[in-house]
Amino acid sequence: MRKSIIMTTISAFAVLSLGACAESEEEAREDLVEQQYESQEDVMEEQADLAEAQGNEAREEVLDEQADAMGEAGDQAEDTMMVE
Repeated sequence: MRKSIIMTTISAFAVLSLGACAESEEEAREDLVEQQYESQEDVMEEQADLAEAQGNEAREEVLDEQADAMGEAGDQAEDTMMVE
């Protein structure tokens, strides 16, 4: 629940900040997609840090791997949007 609230808030700020910029619609979409993936990656990294602090190394490793995958997915999504 908290994660979805954080993501919604971050996405809303991203949309507002993009609206204020003098960018093309395509560039704004690319930026939004990139920010959404980066936000998700950041949340996962924080969860991994918490798991590490709690001594749960297995969960930390899983979350770190998921965060890395999210970062890679964001890069791929951005590359795909640039090609289109």
